[in-house]
Amino acid sequence: MNTLIQLFEDCVMRYSDNVFLLEKKNNKYQGTTFREVQEKVHQFGAGLVALGVRKGDRLALLAEGRNDWVISELGILFAGAIDVPLSQRLSEPAELKFRIEHSGCRFIIVSKNQAKKIVPIIDSISTLEKIILLDPQEEYRDFEILYTDIINKGKELLNNNPETFRERYMSVREDDYANICYTSGTTADPKGIILSHGNYIANINQSLSLFTIPRYWTTLSFLPWDHAFAHTCGIYTLMTCGASMASLQIGDTPLETIKNIPINIKENRPYFLMSVPAIAKNFKKNIEKGIKDKGPVAEKLFNFALKIAILHNGTGWNKGKGLRFLLKPLLFLFDKILFSKVREAFGGRLEYFVGGGALLDIDLQRFFYAIGIPMYQGYGLTEASPVISSNNPGKHKMGSSGTLVNNMELKICDDDGKELPLGVKGEIVIKGGNVMVGYWANPEATRETIKDGWLYTGDMGYMDKDGFLYVLGRFKCLLIADDGEKYSPESIEEALVQHTKCIEQCMLHNNQNAYTSALIYPNTQTLKQWLAGKNIAADSENAAEEVLKFIKSQIDHFLPGGKFQDQFPHRWLPATFSILDEGFSEDNHLVNSMAKMVRPKIEALYHDRINHMYTPQGKNILNDLNIRAVKNLLK
Repeated sequence: MNTLIQLFEDCVMRYSDNVFLLEKKNNKYQGTTFREVQEKVHQFGAGLVALGVRKGDRLALLAEGRNDWVISELGILFAGAIDVPLSQRLSEPAELKFRIEHSGCRFIIVSKNQAKKIVPIIDSISTLEKIILLDPQEEYRDFEILYTDIINKGKELLNNNPETFRERYMSVREDDYANICYTSGTTADPKGIILSHGNYIANINQSLSLFTIPRYWTTLSFLPWDHAFAHTCGIYTLMTCGASMASLQIGDTPLETIKNIPINIKENRPYFLMSVPAIAKNFKKNIEKGIKDKGPVAEKLFNFALKIAILHNGTGWNKGKGLRFLLKPLLFLFDKILFSKVREAFGGRLEYFVGGGALLDIDLQRFFYAIGIPMYQGYGLTEASPVISSNNPGKHKMGSSGTLVNNMELKICDDDGKELPLGVKGEIVIKGGNVMVGYWANPEATRETIKDGWLYTGDMGYMDKDGFLYVLGRFKCLLIADDGEKYSPESIEEALVQHTKCIEQCMLHNNQNAYTSALIYPNTQTLKQWLAGKNIAADSENAAEEVLKFIKSQIDHFLPGGKFQDQFPHRWLPATFSILDEGFSEDNHLVNSMAKMVRPKIEALYHDRINHMYTPQGKNILNDLNIRAVKNLLK
């Protein structure tokens, strides 16, 4: 099986009556079998051929996760074309236009909710011929064609000239391109990552060297399907195993869709879930709220049970080792009376989460491991199709990104590309069948990233003696002190947000400076509650100064003498900070669709604020800018 087409056809033969896709229709989830999906894929693929789609053409796909998403992508591949999956979170016309134009898409397949983004810009995109609408509407413009019309064209071709379609999909080879994936990017303009059929086949097999997915398993896929993580580890890995994937029920608004996640989880009772830190934190917050609502006795018991479980589990690698085994009877009791009840909120069958997309705070991992639903951190990037490593049920160590997939080489290199010894941090560099073909229409970027077949990830990390990979953050996002020493800020930022309830978001900065600074967007509700507890009116003259001192006192917990004093080298903790009156979000383009901060844009927007923190006035947290910002937040 060298192509996704061959893989799918083989899966249909093996699992023809298994349910592959689940979608909520008429207020109930309904299953579609592998055989039924194949019928639609063939019809849509043949319809595209009848429409005039040529081998190697690019078609964009912009829609929420649903059955038709999978059918559309597979139909594109069966037509010998290349899918350009676009993030539904893209909203700016310029962002959409760039991706469609840069890849040279002739057609774009869109859902009802996404069509309104494309219609206004279609005349400005010279390559785009038609919009294929997944959902019917009252009227159609000349450049619009309905999905079901393509299906009907396909039926006609399959009835009258089936060999034409068969010849097309049989001509696809493993080196042919399957996708051009535009990452949202945290350091520069998006690049079109070319992934071949062979790349996907390699990474599916590599992923399954770490995880076993029984054919009776199901999951709810609530991550965007255009992302490599949900794409490979969801759609194609589940397909390979004959398992089922349910799509998230789409609401009328993004908030309504998010609210459907816990409801849909209970309805589908998944065996595993793919998650990212932002969603995992929401799950944890909801669990803690539910426990708190049961009263102080229940809350104290739960927190005690949590401490016992965390102590017993260790890092996972040493779970129950040494004297920890003495805690097992107590843990069994707590699991029966407490943790098992919490797991019911996830349907009662959930075995684990797989985390990806960003660094996962170790305390978050300890929490979920304690309640009996381990969150296995993995690591990858789209350029690697994407999986490089992951913790898994058989082998895991919290705080790490797990062990490497099979059939892939990895080395850690210094700034000059020289391989470093075990345990020394440097750039993560890999080689294998999962390494992308290159960047679309960008040979210079390709040459900078792939050298002699090795993919230079731009991520910093190291391997430990047990074979676990530790990922420390992006090379380009490093803090650099005035003596040239470097440190990744991401784990510190995560810890400040996790352990300091008054900080909602923060970004550290140090570019060869004498000290580290931070841009902070505080949690206004927490600040107001703290003021109320101190009997300080929010609109009083000294409220802003007291708030700033409070935030500083919380950061000081990470300094010598504080309760978190040994977590990080003290030189990298912020010596001063600047308060922002607006958070980082997708709307202001300071956070990408995977909830990662877009550092260059933040640094550019707050250039003056950052420079101010390195002046005598700015080093004093009680400066005029901070006081003004806090007063605005407390209004």
